[in-house]
Amino acid sequence: MRNIRVLIADDQVMVRQGFTVLLNAEPGIEVVGQAVNGLDAVAKVAELTPDVVLMDIRMPQLGGIEATRRITETDGTAVKVLVLTTFDLDEYVYEALRAGASGFLLKDASAADLAQAVRVVAAGDALLAPNITKRLIAEFARMTGTPRAPLRSRVGDLTERESEVLSLIAQGLSNAEIAEWLVVAEQTVKTHVSRILVKLGLRDRTQAAVFAYETGLVRPSGRHQNESPRGG
Repeated sequence: MRNIRVLIADDQVMVRQGFTVLLNAEPGIEVVGQAVNGLDAVAKVAELTPDVVLMDIRMPQLGGIEATRRITETDGTAVKVLVLTTFDLDEYVYEALRAGASGFLLKDASAADLAQAVRVVAAGDALLAPNITKRLIAEFARMTGTPRAPLRSRVGDLTERESEVLSLIAQGLSNAEIAEWLVVAEQTVKTHVSRILVKLGLRDRTQAAVFAYETGLVRPSGRHQNESPRGG
């Protein structure tokens, strides 16, 4: 299996170099480049085709949010963006999620947390830091107000079971936990998740969770029409 290719985008050279050293010391992860601002990040993604971009939010010339949007909206891209932030409830993180980021990481995270975050985002298997990301998405939903009608219409493409699985994803449950709750095999859940992402044109579980909240399928309290183990 090939290494996870990482691009680090931050205007602070010490941050870039520090993360490069930490990640290159991890098995299965390779830092393939560094970017000094958002414009540089967009260009380097096209040139180096990384799997994951560690993206600072505040950078000169082009900020991390717009850079994330340009990267994730590129046709055919499979690049995942992991936003770097100083505060876990930074208001800009909401916009980063809307722009297409797959998760976020505090800049003071440990080497182990950094490596795990890269692996999780690269795999697209689970929400990053569910206890924080779920709270962020819920707050993001409150800020957006009324569910977005164009998105809501796309929910109709899902089967009843897929809709249920999507609501559980949005509440931060893993495939194994969803399988236990629905009393089905974990592979069955994986198949449902794959179909949900394809039908809705989404990249990963984080974007699926954002979609669920934006459309009103799941309320910010975390409840769906069917109560889940983590219902608020």
